[in-house]
Amino acid sequence: MPDPAATEHFHDPILAHARQDFSLLESNSTVAGALETIRRLGVGERLVYFYVVDEAGRLVGVLPTRRLLISPLDKPLHEIMVRRVVAIPASVTVLEACELFVLHKFLAFPVVDAERRVVGVVDVNLFTQELLEEEDEAAAAADGATAPLPAPTPLFLPGDEIFEALGFRIAQVRGASPWRAFRARFPWLLATVASGTACALLSGVFETTLAGSLVIAFFLTMVLGLNESVSIQSMTVTIQALRAATPDRRWFLGSLRRELVTAALLGLGCGLTVAAVVWLWRGDRRAAGVIGGSIALSLLTACFFGLSIPSLLHRLRLDPKIAAGPITLAFTDLFALLFYFSAARWLL
Repeated sequence: MPDPAATEHFHDPILAHARQDFSLLESNSTVAGALETIRRLGVGERLVYFYVVDEAGRLVGVLPTRRLLISPLDKPLHEIMVRRVVAIPASVTVLEACELFVLHKFLAFPVVDAERRVVGVVDVNLFTQELLEEEDEAAAAADGATAPLPAPTPLFLPGDEIFEALGFRIAQVRGASPWRAFRARFPWLLATVASGTACALLSGVFETTLAGSLVIAFFLTMVLGLNESVSIQSMTVTIQALRAATPDRRWFLGSLRRELVTAALLGLGCGLTVAAVVWLWRGDRRAAGVIGGSIALSLLTACFFGLSIPSLLHRLRLDPKIAAGPITLAFTDLFALLFYFSAARWLL
């Protein structure tokens, strides 16, 4: 368990630990103008991103260093900047800022005031170094050391190791005992058990439908497999997108529109393919229409759940990588069977 002396500063305002040696670029400037501004004003020791502001000084975008260097000199910044910027409010604590580093895995965040003006920058290298300094000071005090401590080596580790040093979520799972891993993972698997039970009960309700048309039972596994595959695809894309976006209403509606169009195309392709297989194999046009049509409709809900469930979990500050899979598949299976059996009962 961390020493309280080493984590005392976690309750400090983040602005007390933010850097002030940052450069802001104007959105209506060109790449050439931005480079001239950087040369004139200079940059801080740890350069990760450049932040772009409008005429009123409000944050409107972020510009990765590589993109700035390789873009044409006459290119306006507002055409090459990333508009969705995750910023840290100046009112949050160091611990809350840690959560953002772990959640989004960016190398730096701007700190903004209530009017979205940049008042500081916190990068992962400085952050981890301060944490190490605090721990070294606490250890020295406990040992009664009087000699000055050497400067800590900056912690700039590759990949997830950076974020293991900042947060505790990965550390709580990696290297855990089997019992601890069981307690962390089993509750989410209960969603799969519950959905399986619900699907079995639903199949019992449509028992007469299944008995009257065996071809419906033949393609049951395929229907569930297609829906689960599509929902997992949507869920994976959504989890990756959430690393660089804040799931507000505008983002969700835009993403939902794209996913539904994609789902409609997937449903049309898969539905026609399976319908053709049923028709050629069994010679039953009505069964082919029922199976193909229910697949097309159910894939829309599969994409919807693949997008909405990780977004909701992210909003609730739960880990979508662990929880989204079982919950998404549970809802996907249930609604897929509901569409499938209902269409079979009404049309066959």
